[in-house]
Amino acid sequence: MIRPEDLAAGLAAAGVSLYCGVPDSLLKEFNACVGGAMPPGGHVIAANEGNAVGLAIGHYLRTGSPALVYLQNSGLGNTVNPLASLADPEVYGIPMLLLIGWRGQPGVPDEPQHRKQGRITPALLDALELPWAVLPRETAAAGEAVQKAVAHSVAAGTPYVLLVEKGTFAPAATEAGEPSADEPAAGLPSREEALVTLADELGPGRVVVSSTGMLSRELFEYRERTASGAALDFLTVGGMGHASSIALGIALREPEREVWCLDGDGSLLMHLGALAVTARHAPRTFFHVVFNNGVHDSVGGQPTSIDQVNVPALARSCGYRHAAGVSSPQALPAAVAELREAGGPALLEIRVRPGSRADLGRPRATPAESRTATMRALAERAAP
Repeated sequence: MIRPEDLAAGLAAAGVSLYCGVPDSLLKEFNACVGGAMPPGGHVIAANEGNAVGLAIGHYLRTGSPALVYLQNSGLGNTVNPLASLADPEVYGIPMLLLIGWRGQPGVPDEPQHRKQGRITPALLDALELPWAVLPRETAAAGEAVQKAVAHSVAAGTPYVLLVEKGTFAPAATEAGEPSADEPAAGLPSREEALVTLADELGPGRVVVSSTGMLSRELFEYRERTASGAALDFLTVGGMGHASSIALGIALREPEREVWCLDGDGSLLMHLGALAVTARHAPRTFFHVVFNNGVHDSVGGQPTSIDQVNVPALARSCGYRHAAGVSSPQALPAAVAELREAGGPALLEIRVRPGSRADLGRPRATPAESRTATMRALAERAAP
């Protein structure tokens, strides 16, 4: 394994002067390192991966030095447009380094949503005509790989990709700490506590689409523990930022039955434009709940930029019929009643603290099995 501090030092020596991207579990040690060591403006956690590529382009235009964009390979699709239509040598020719966590690497056990992405990642990079290499796990070799990558990127005016395998990084010297008693998260409920209260309040027969990550895992465990109806739950295990659009697609054909999207703050930020589209098209039965803990919980707890946003006000400005916020489970029954009385599209922000149980389980059904079960349940219970 390599120390993230050594890699950061090598990148700085090679001329990299900005780090930006979307956190990934395979990169969490590196993310912790640069997040704790960089000065203001030297590290930006982006809303999505394409956003990060844009930041890297602007940084190069002003400074003449390359930036490093970090991401999980599942977010590679978000980078395709700015990489191919802006940064490519046939367009503006912008050098940058992409550090990409290789989830679903062939031969390495991983979750089903990562397997195809992992298998086709090299082919995608080849199709984009991007030079790439696997980052070595030995310090000296990694340093040489970085020097070669940056030199090639600058000389050829092209983005250069370094793929990071599982277990490449040793723990960082700088780690994100737990919230202290004087921080905003103190006194807030856990996401799981708020989710259980909300699910009880919704009652049976509601369509529920939950966002990727810990939220869907907690919903799965709640249904298992209580033997409550999970047939109308769609647990979105990939595609960060798209749960609300999936819920809208269902709601447009379910005008008589409530559809609830259970979202996260990082997921919401990734594709904010969906709010305006939902506001324009969603029926009165569409309800959007955002569990806001201010961090990317599933990949290391790195902060999002949600503290800059008044989420209910944003939803109202996009055209939602009603939006409100709560910070305690006790307030949820009244808040849910208000949403239903106002009618959708309506949004509820629930402030929760970061973190989850260490023994949290995972859905046992395959994504294909879950799809079939959801479709069957929707068809069987279709409103007359």
